[in-house]
Amino acid sequence: EVQLQAFGGGLVQPGGYLRLSCVASGLSFGDYAIGWFRQAPGKEREGVGCISKSGSITYYADSVKDRFTISRDNALNTAYQQMDSLSPEDTAVYYCATNPFFEVSLGHSSWASGSWGQGTLVTVSS
Repeated sequence: EVQLQAFGGGLVQPGGYLRLSCVASGLSFGDYAIGWFRQAPGKEREGVGCISKSGSITYYADSVKDRFTISRDNALNTAYQQMDSLSPEDTAVYYCATNPFFEVSLGHSSWASGSWGQGTLVTVSS
């Protein structure tokens, strides 16, 4: 059974930082691109960014570019999302998902049909 779990959310002040982790089991982790998504209260889910299977290529949504960094350690079956310069607009539940393809169109159906983990809540507030 494929399982993904996002960890690392919490309360942080504006301008602060957090690092999220996405731990996977039940799959060959290196065979999948990993995407990060978020859903703010009352809003639709949006794609944040993704990383290729090897970790050599990343893509970010404009809203987080230059503030968020996605990485992965295939030996640990874990992907990370470093989030810097956080603002209240970043408040959301963050999810990770798998995709057998490195698809930078984060709304593509290949992401929706992948495995999704339980999210982790990030709250940015003073």
